[in-house]
Amino acid sequence: MNWSLSSNGGAVALSSAALRSTLNDYYELAKPRIVFLLLATTFAAMLMAAHGMPPLVLTLATLCGGAMAAGSAGAFNCVLDRDIDPLMTRTMQRPIASGRITARSGLIFASVLGGASFALLYLAVNPLAAWLSLAGNLYYVLVYTLWLKRTTTLNIVIGGAAGAVPPLVGWAAVTHGIGAPALALFGLIFLWTPPHFWALALMVELDYAKAGIPMLPNVRGVKRTKIEIFVYSIVLVAASLALVPLGVMGLWYLLPAALLGAAFLTRAWKLLGGPTKPLARGLFKYSLVYLWLMCLAMVIDRVRA
Repeated sequence: MNWSLSSNGGAVALSSAALRSTLNDYYELAKPRIVFLLLATTFAAMLMAAHGMPPLVLTLATLCGGAMAAGSAGAFNCVLDRDIDPLMTRTMQRPIASGRITARSGLIFASVLGGASFALLYLAVNPLAAWLSLAGNLYYVLVYTLWLKRTTTLNIVIGGAAGAVPPLVGWAAVTHGIGAPALALFGLIFLWTPPHFWALALMVELDYAKAGIPMLPNVRGVKRTKIEIFVYSIVLVAASLALVPLGVMGLWYLLPAALLGAAFLTRAWKLLGGPTKPLARGLFKYSLVYLWLMCLAMVIDRVRA
């Protein structure tokens, strides 16, 4: 009897561990780190639109819908990239690439998440927010993943529009429209994406070459990529500062934007003539901090206005 109880307890523990492992695999399939970044820009736009904290129910519905939409896009990406992900060190342990989740299960998961996201946003937020979110997902999956990623070094440049949609969703959730601050944040994310991802590409250049992905470093070379990063960084910072004379942002935004932009340009300049991988890694990490703090500066400026 004691042996039987022990055996049952062990089976239950094993089953529980297997369930946790499976749930974690589906969690990873949704690319949670990207989801959190996209939600930050969505929430920032909501705060700006409301000049403070929006209604709690609206905020939760928008963020939950946005999380499911982003997770759906990430899962679709893993399904479609199952032929190249195993070839790259950075992606070979993804759930589908490693065989822990089948492509069919991943497709069902992505479809259910996407459908639930659209329904939640449409019914609990508003139709414009739902359609904007869906448009961003379709662009990411159909235009970027299926076409641009595998055919041109401009994949990140053009494809960056998909990651810039969440602020439009956040603004639309509060106002039922699209305003200049949301478009400004859209533009900043669009311009921020190339130097951010090219810094990553410099860190894992061989990975993309092995998978046959035409990223700038393995097609045009490291030096050309460094120059492009610096040029795009100049455009990014100039555009961010131009928001003040254009009347989109005010003085509470100006100083943080100038300081953060100067730090971005300094890192991009050092990368031009310095050791590639350590400086690219530093720029990549800083670019994430830059985007978070720029969102915060924009929120503070709008709330104080």
